[in-house]
Amino acid sequence: METRKELKTLTWIVVIFVAVFFMPLENARFTTAVEATLDLARWYAREHVILCLLPAFFIAGTIAVFVSQGAVIRYFGANAKKWLSYTVAALSGGILAVCSCTILPLFTSIYRRGAGLGPAIAFLYSGPAISILSIILTAHILGLEMGVARVVGAIGFSVIIGLAMSFIFRKEEKAKKEAQMNIAAQPERRPVWQTAVHFFTLVLILVFANWGAPASSDGGLWLGIFTYKWYITAALALLLCWSLVSILGLSPVHVSLGVGATAVSSLLANLFIDDAKLVPLVPMVVAVTALSVILLLDRRNAENREWALASWGFAKQILPLLAVGVLIAGFLLGSTHDGTSIAGIVPNRWIEWAVGGNSLLANFFASFVGAFMYFATLTEVPIVQGLLASGMGKGPALALLLAGPSLSLPNMLVIRGVLGTKKTVVYVALVIIMATVSGYAYGNIF
Repeated sequence: METRKELKTLTWIVVIFVAVFFMPLENARFTTAVEATLDLARWYAREHVILCLLPAFFIAGTIAVFVSQGAVIRYFGANAKKWLSYTVAALSGGILAVCSCTILPLFTSIYRRGAGLGPAIAFLYSGPAISILSIILTAHILGLEMGVARVVGAIGFSVIIGLAMSFIFRKEEKAKKEAQMNIAAQPERRPVWQTAVHFFTLVLILVFANWGAPASSDGGLWLGIFTYKWYITAALALLLCWSLVSILGLSPVHVSLGVGATAVSSLLANLFIDDAKLVPLVPMVVAVTALSVILLLDRRNAENREWALASWGFAKQILPLLAVGVLIAGFLLGSTHDGTSIAGIVPNRWIEWAVGGNSLLANFFASFVGAFMYFATLTEVPIVQGLLASGMGKGPALALLLAGPSLSLPNMLVIRGVLGTKKTVVYVALVIIMATVSGYAYGNIF
């Protein structure tokens, strides 16, 4: 055993040495891919981790601690009525407006609380696939028929893939169903409306803090919300403070100190930070830190400390896998965001050439590449718009929209840690196959 351990260590040393020794720094494609990797990692850290993932971890912690197992089983469990569980799961994306990585803590939480595999998978797919904002943007920029096809396809996918996963792994689901029949419903620790207020306040903070900018020609409600989104987020934050004191029983003094620190950090950020995109990150970090400290130091209710520890548990499990996935995705497929595009080791022209026309191969390639790429919320639309301008067919475009936002390499790594390799491979294969077939059918009709 000791010899095997030493050989493993030696092997890793040799592999790393050879990789560094033969690193092709003189190759322009390689250095560009490295630049794309670092660019995507920095953008992900700035745009996604603080405003998206940190609130998502606290929402997941809320489900794990404050939402009773009986409630999860009632709506998502193996014995729940299918029409109810799949309807709730499939339509949840219209509320959340999250990306393929932000949905992971929420999916992990409900699955561990007893949700059936089918409804949990439907929730996992629908969360990033059918947000209201993404559908509106798709219809506005890519055409009404593309927007309608995307919403119909995404809702249908979530239900069909969930049912397929439940059928394929029906033996395990049967065992879970039998086990859940013996679980006695525990009394709720507090009125349901209080838990709902606390939960949906966190969800709305996540939604409005990440409300995307409308197209330049747009006005109306979308523009109005975007203009005042930080005022709305601040009002929701005050509602959360009320919830922390009145519902969770935290010290008003401690919460007030946290509010004061967040307000001061916001003022200082506006005074000393020139980049407007970075300004909101400062008060968010201070607010999250303050909330974590207040929860950990609370001695009145053990649940509150448990909430902080559960949120940290999700972060500890998910963040390292996401980091590895983002780095690999950036190196292979490049970094595309905010009008900037840096090629990865795989040339963009290969992708554009492969997805032209409407052949089954083109649709499969679009689905396959889209499944491994990382798309932040709403970024898939301008990316597809650029690919259409470069000769991409309409069928492959829809296939990319159906497979891309719901999956990514970082997303797959985390799902594997929750479901195991077999279920993850089947889930990814179902998404790719269905996106391929749907894109091919759409391309032939339009």
